[in-house]
Amino acid sequence: MKQKNSRGAAFPIFCVHKNENISATARYKCMRRSLLVIMLAITLIPLAIVSALNFVQYRQLLREDSLANARWSAESARAAIDAYLEKLEAAIIVLIDTYSFAELSEPRRLNQVFRQLKKEHQGLVDLSVIGADGVQRAYVGPYRLVGKDYSDSNWFHPALSKKIYVSEVFMGFRNVPHFVVASSKKEATSDEFWLLRASIDAETLDRFLAAVNTEAVEDIFLVSDKGVLQSSSRYQGGVLSEYHLADKPKQSGMLLSEDVRGEDLFYRAVSRIKNTPWLLVLDQQGYAKRKIWLFFKGRLLLTLSLCALAVGGVVIWLAGFLANKLKESDEARDAILSETEHTSKLASIGRLAAGVAHEINNPLAIIGEKAGLMEDLLGLDESFRHREKFLAQLQDLRGAVGRARAITHRLLGFARRMETSLSLVSLNEVIHEVLSFLEKEAAYRNIHIILQLQPELPAIMGDHGQLQQVFLNIINNAIDAVGNHGEIHITSYPGEGKKVQVAISDTGPGMSPEVRKHIFEPFFTTKMDKEKRGTGLGLSITYGIVKKLGGEVEVSSELGVGTTFILSFPAYQENGGGEAHG
Repeated sequence: MKQKNSRGAAFPIFCVHKNENISATARYKCMRRSLLVIMLAITLIPLAIVSALNFVQYRQLLREDSLANARWSAESARAAIDAYLEKLEAAIIVLIDTYSFAELSEPRRLNQVFRQLKKEHQGLVDLSVIGADGVQRAYVGPYRLVGKDYSDSNWFHPALSKKIYVSEVFMGFRNVPHFVVASSKKEATSDEFWLLRASIDAETLDRFLAAVNTEAVEDIFLVSDKGVLQSSSRYQGGVLSEYHLADKPKQSGMLLSEDVRGEDLFYRAVSRIKNTPWLLVLDQQGYAKRKIWLFFKGRLLLTLSLCALAVGGVVIWLAGFLANKLKESDEARDAILSETEHTSKLASIGRLAAGVAHEINNPLAIIGEKAGLMEDLLGLDESFRHREKFLAQLQDLRGAVGRARAITHRLLGFARRMETSLSLVSLNEVIHEVLSFLEKEAAYRNIHIILQLQPELPAIMGDHGQLQQVFLNIINNAIDAVGNHGEIHITSYPGEGKKVQVAISDTGPGMSPEVRKHIFEPFFTTKMDKEKRGTGLGLSITYGIVKKLGGEVEVSSELGVGTTFILSFPAYQENGGGEAHG
């Protein structure tokens, strides 16, 4: 819906106020605000939607990327541990297959094998040979463990039944966290199995895990199926601390999940280490803590802010520009409507004046003829006693008829377009001629007329007599307006667009905007004194003459300051420009 103001301009419905008689300025301000809100909504809402979609999509990409990174980091750590264990297991199998129980039980031979093995496998602490009864028969390492009985150890019996065995991390006799990699072999001279056991420091596992512990990794550790930590953890505790894992993958699989710790989101990857009792657990930062996400949010916020500021500035300017253009359009339309209305009034009054003049002229003609007849009759009889008195009355009657005929002639001149005699006219000369008629009255009232006429002013094509009437009407009105001891400034100068302009300013009381709207209407007058009551036709006739000559009239006035009339006429040009427009 649209709400129309008193001038017919359309405004958005939300510009309607409780008081419908608000000023035009307030309505245009309201329209400007409405345009501003609408255009801001049109520009900023899509911008916000696009930014939100980018935000959501980029966040989803980072979530998927974080899960992929968690999987890749977990697989890298598992592959590193697998490779280390497989190499060590292969070396132990080769040794147990190459040497017999008796050969490896010799300290010299075992020591030689240990040194070679230690060069190739970091973290190796000691090497020992254990008999079927669980007693350690030979040992190479930093501890005194020869003769120790491992028959009651949790790892011993499972190791005897497997070709290769990796134990959980435990303390043992040395009271230091370690795990063992053992291989069993059947004695050639009996049905009993013996073991070749290598012990590895648990810190070796921490070193492998630290190799993949990047900035994005929150925590990475090993835990056994029984819920015992096999390596140290940043949040869950040290080696051999209890930690029960809720979700465990199948033998060869990897379990990925998203979890929340406090207010932080993180991604967890759980994978089994092949041929071990260990589970690898990796916790990686959620996207919210990643630098790339923080950078993206900062750039997105900065871009959105800059775009909002730029769009806001453009929209504010555009809303003001459109509102001003609409205001100018409405004012131009109102001026055209006012001029059309004024012309229509002049035409209507002109038709009325023509009818009145014709109706009055007929009785006036009869009265004039009857008066002439009466004079003729009195001339035949010179003995009539009141002859001279009657002749005097008839002369007065004929004078009154003449004055009435002059008035009707003026009405007819106002009603119809009089024939215009165009010639080159100097406005400066016309002004001097008019002032010659008015200077005595101005001097009598002590009114100072200040002339600032541009010498060598371009001539115009116009009617000399009608231009005299134009300046006579305006200057005479200025004299009446200033009263006594006032000033009238008359200035002539070349105007823009090849025009000649004359400004006539007075120091009179000025006019209100409401009065200024009606001064060119026929029979509208501000001279209300009985002695000088105006007819209200002077400025109307002036307006019509100026328009007929292709000119313009502008009026500016301020109460208590004065009034200025500016008349513009097209300058004469040799190529035919500047001709009057009838």
